[in-house]
Amino acid sequence: MKRIIFLSAFLLLFFIAAFAQPIWTAEKANGWYKKQPWLIGCNFIPSTAINELEMWQAESFDKATIDRELTWANGLGMNLVRVFLHIIPWQTDAQGFKSRINDFLAIADRHHIKTMFVLFDDCWNPDPKPGKQPDPKPGIHNSGWMQCPGKQMHTDSSTWGQLEGYTRDILSSFKNDSRILIWDLYNEPGNSQYGNSSLILLKKVFQWAWSVRPSQPLTAGIWFDDKSFNDWQLANSDIISFHNYNPADDLEKEIIGLNKRGKPLICSEYMARTRNSRFATHLPIFKKYKVAAINWGFVSGKTNTIYQWDTPVPDGSEPKTWFHDIYRKDGTPFEEKEVEVIRQLTAAK
Repeated sequence: MKRIIFLSAFLLLFFIAAFAQPIWTAEKANGWYKKQPWLIGCNFIPSTAINELEMWQAESFDKATIDRELTWANGLGMNLVRVFLHIIPWQTDAQGFKSRINDFLAIADRHHIKTMFVLFDDCWNPDPKPGKQPDPKPGIHNSGWMQCPGKQMHTDSSTWGQLEGYTRDILSSFKNDSRILIWDLYNEPGNSQYGNSSLILLKKVFQWAWSVRPSQPLTAGIWFDDKSFNDWQLANSDIISFHNYNPADDLEKEIIGLNKRGKPLICSEYMARTRNSRFATHLPIFKKYKVAAINWGFVSGKTNTIYQWDTPVPDGSEPKTWFHDIYRKDGTPFEEKEVEVIRQLTAAK
């Protein structure tokens, strides 16, 4: 009898695994999206952190600053933040890391803000290390931001068991947490000249995520003109996410093209003032098409994202026109008119 019960249970699990749909259909994705308000928010890191490690490591996790700055986000009517995680805090102390994630989610939830977590990232410095993080280099955009997992692990597939463990543990721990709205599995795969080697890792990350199959949608945003990446990401994401730092006409053209795929759209990076990507010109387009809008940066701080990507200011003086970010550390906006535009469109009081 026990053998029959065991075989029956095994067959049930087999059929569930065999016939479960890992990728959301357009019908399911749109049903989920209809329940959401117009989503608007920012890529968030507290102004006291230079990178994801300084944000999440126990000795520098700054709940007071997170709480204060998310208060300002709520005041703008923002209801979503995109936040980068990193494997090193998980390797160092997985339980402590997950406890801090829970603390962050509790703070964001108090401010009526949902979270979109990012697991992997190919951008900026290739050699992340635990412990004290570097000081900002004057006038240099994101001088201390760290790739995840970093070049050594990225290029050595024999280490990917750790990447799988990180992915599965984080997703399994929070797969039904209503405070998390979306999982962004991989930011800008192929950046930093990794090219197609990142496509191999990207596919693995999705497979690991599908083995958990969180209740929240999974995505990885298209960000540059590479057909092999874009076709795969668009075909395998539950909802479509993309980056666009171009002028308004280009943004609207991209939205119209992506809308033909029939799934919800999330713009997970935009707003670069010197590239004519601005709140006044772009937010009305996002709202018109009900596309989620997540700008880069919030409070000017150690990331130095008020400076342009490739235009350092060696003396570290404040540029006349900020590249990203909305507020100074004291809560005053870079430009009051921008704040008014955001509040008008979100109907924030």
